[in-house]
Amino acid sequence: MSRKIRMGMVGGGRGAFIGAVHRMASALDGEIELVCGAFSSDPEKSKASGADFYLSPDRVYGSYAEMIEKEKALPEDVRMDFVSIVTPNHVHYGPAKMALENGFHVVCDKPLCFDMEEARDLERLVEETGLIFALTHNYTGYPMVKQARNMVANGTIGEVRKVVVEYPQGWLSTKLEDSEQKQASWRTDPKRSGIAGSMGDIGTHAENLAEYITGLQIKEMCADLTIFVPGRLLDDDGNVLLRFENGAKGILFASQISAGEENNLRIRIYGTKAGLEWHQQEPNSLQVKWLDRPMEILRTGVGDLAAAAQAHTRLPAGHPEGYLEAFANIYRNFAKHVQARLAGKDPDPVYDFPTVSDGVRGMQFIIKVVESSGTEQKWLSFE
Repeated sequence: MSRKIRMGMVGGGRGAFIGAVHRMASALDGEIELVCGAFSSDPEKSKASGADFYLSPDRVYGSYAEMIEKEKALPEDVRMDFVSIVTPNHVHYGPAKMALENGFHVVCDKPLCFDMEEARDLERLVEETGLIFALTHNYTGYPMVKQARNMVANGTIGEVRKVVVEYPQGWLSTKLEDSEQKQASWRTDPKRSGIAGSMGDIGTHAENLAEYITGLQIKEMCADLTIFVPGRLLDDDGNVLLRFENGAKGILFASQISAGEENNLRIRIYGTKAGLEWHQQEPNSLQVKWLDRPMEILRTGVGDLAAAAQAHTRLPAGHPEGYLEAFANIYRNFAKHVQARLAGKDPDPVYDFPTVSDGVRGMQFIIKVVESSGTEQKWLSFE
């Protein structure tokens, strides 16, 4: 490959938090360039945003449909290679479906879409078209998450018995959506967010991380969701008991009313030989708690780490890498798969990323958590 992978973006215009994150992450490794976009449902705002990003006015569109149609008509050596979707949940499916139907690869923010019908249809389209689809569960991109996954897979900690994953935030401890704060307003709106609040927004990250590191799938769950802030329409706190396919048990909680918490995602995995502990707010360290010897702390860039951990580390030891770098690993790995496809080669499996199938499991998690919380039966099969 002698060129960058060309990206078109849907959403992410002026005032959007996650759009800026996606642009920075996609550009970090120099593998991807933003060439076009439909940055807002308001055509004028889309045009203004495109000017902010120094794009040619004729490559800034008033809608995602216009972008996909006009980009497809451009010469192959000019048009975008893939679509990055950074909109609220209810606007994931439309552009993803149209992109796939018109031959474009897709990167989509999580959760996958609004409901299971949409999720299954996207999974079907990916299978039928053979196109590459990445879902930005960005926490899987951290080097020490890769290290933990490797240690579980190779039996270093023995058979997994217990998984504890928690994701507390405090930013929705008050009814922030009444202030017209953009991020709060759509995340607490069932018409835009879907059937879940905190569980759909951050609980899916916790679910995905637990399955990714352990390599185990959740088989059953028992959930209790709460709306603590009066007048709010979706859950702002939830607790879930988990049963995994190998018999391991788990606890998952996701909360956005945990006052004082910032973004404190943490996971602990206990096996028959050792336990692992990783914190997103201290991402360059992985604690290894041995049954029969003192605890070790593994550090990014230090020692004989797994190949996957090394492949996702950019800087020498002692130079902190964090959220943007992990996010960028998703984009870089996606780009490597697209480059391999264009070159007629098989991609290196070390460069992995969450797929549409992970997104389907995330949607099923949301559905079952809400269903379990609303019934006295409680324990429900994940499938």
